[in-house]
Amino acid sequence: MVQSFALADSPSLGDLKVFLSRAARLDSGSVRLIGGSGVLAIYVPVLHPKGLLDAAPTVLGLRTFALATGGEFDLVVSCRAMLDRIAMLSVTVNSDSGPVDIAPPPTETSAAWMGISPPRGGWTAAGSIDVDVLEQVAREGIAEVAAAIPTGTGEQLVHKVRSEVWGRGIPDIEPRVPAGVAFAATSLGFLKTNTPAQVFVAGNWTRVSTRGGHILSR
Repeated sequence: MVQSFALADSPSLGDLKVFLSRAARLDSGSVRLIGGSGVLAIYVPVLHPKGLLDAAPTVLGLRTFALATGGEFDLVVSCRAMLDRIAMLSVTVNSDSGPVDIAPPPTETSAAWMGISPPRGGWTAAGSIDVDVLEQVAREGIAEVAAAIPTGTGEQLVHKVRSEVWGRGIPDIEPRVPAGVAFAATSLGFLKTNTPAQVFVAGNWTRVSTRGGHILSR
């Protein structure tokens, strides 16, 4: 296991904290850290099947950060534990300190989605989606889920409702993009731009990208 890696600077540490904090509100479990060629790619789960017969879509958020050091690694760690490490660093790191070393928490092996590996290359451009459309789909879906799930509903029914709502394709968008992509992009703060989101495909995967980050789905 890699002992530590270094982000390029302290603003990157702040960006990482914001990203993981938003991810923790969606799924407080694990995140995947992949380092190599001077880049840290962080995948966070938003939606994923709970079993072989579950028809829920897989929707992952992705942000990349420049690495100063760290070599190559592929780790799955607790999102909360990463936030705790960042919180401790934030107390001691100042704005002009240069690269920031992070010692990742212990790896996890029980994350249900950790075996899902989106392609890292071979993407083909397939159009664009206005961010206003994504925001509207997210708002409508959130309202529908809230209306369909009364207080005290069991986890299994909650997952079923969320899978049905977020698994639908966004109307009038080809190739098919599940509504969960809009939910993920909004919740992770990727839609704070006036530029349309770009759509790419690779095999059975779709990637929706903005300047804020990427949402991958299948």
